[in-house]
Amino acid sequence: MPTIKDIATKLGVSSGTVSKGLNGAEDISEALREKILATAVEMGYTKKSLHKPDTRKLCIFIENMDYYLEDDFGYDIILGFKHAAYKENWDVEVIPVSREFQSKRPYDSLMMGRSISGSLNIGFAIDDPWMEEFKHTKVPTILFDNFIRENPIVGSVGTDDDEGIGMAIDHLTNLGHRKIALLNGPETAMVSQSRLNAYKANMDKHDLAWSHRFIAHEEYSLEAAKKHVKHFADIGITAIICGNDTLALGVIEECNRLGISVPDQMSVIGYDDIIACERSNPPLTSVRQDRVQLRKCCYYILYALVNGVSLSRNLLRPSLTVRSSTAEVTKR
Repeated sequence: MPTIKDIATKLGVSSGTVSKGLNGAEDISEALREKILATAVEMGYTKKSLHKPDTRKLCIFIENMDYYLEDDFGYDIILGFKHAAYKENWDVEVIPVSREFQSKRPYDSLMMGRSISGSLNIGFAIDDPWMEEFKHTKVPTILFDNFIRENPIVGSVGTDDDEGIGMAIDHLTNLGHRKIALLNGPETAMVSQSRLNAYKANMDKHDLAWSHRFIAHEEYSLEAAKKHVKHFADIGITAIICGNDTLALGVIEECNRLGISVPDQMSVIGYDDIIACERSNPPLTSVRQDRVQLRKCCYYILYALVNGVSLSRNLLRPSLTVRSSTAEVTKR
């Protein structure tokens, strides 16, 4: 393993300067500190302090997901992860990130500079800058609803979308639906690709026709969902499966505005089963992701990676919470 002296020799600076750069001292320039961190990462240097009981630190990087309010899907994940980590004497830092942030701060350098032993990454898009860096990172890393191949120190946690979407389509076909649409999340999200593939496979399994007109991609917002409801109704769709509950709640709002009765004229299913599903009018049927199990899994998989246990894709089983936003076609 390279030493501080090796890094100093390569950069032509003193060992003391390298030590200051690695430990966040304020009496060297930011440019030099970044150069030291980048060189340390390139040479495969690892801080011995990362695993000491008094300096153990984990981080949650979060993008494109709300987590401040109890209704937000990310709220339970972050709160539960922090609780699990605190019990085992880890400090946890939560850092919102953007594409611009990632472009300016290389992942491994940032982790080393902040003395972080591992991270959970939530809400990242496939084409985010760090997704490329995760392929080669030497820092234990968990991706939520994303997956990197062939890096034994990067694990993935999520819910089995084939089973979840399959449950939704099984439920709707049992109610007599044959024209089922998918209002999915952003195309740049790996989880959207997973749910799209699950939709196609399960529609095929039931010998149900589908086409590009049955499928739409949108950002996870109430307003975005409203763009597609009239089109789906006009082509005879009788049920809409949504990529998350926010989209589904937007669909219900737009149906109400257009005078389309839910569920008598349109059945709607969400994904996640957040608290707001119980309060919508009508209450929303949703594929449930157990956030208690997810947050435990995120922490314990990361803990395993930090301790040298290589784990790959880890999928939890979903369930379907049936409420009154779905009904038999014959009721129409």
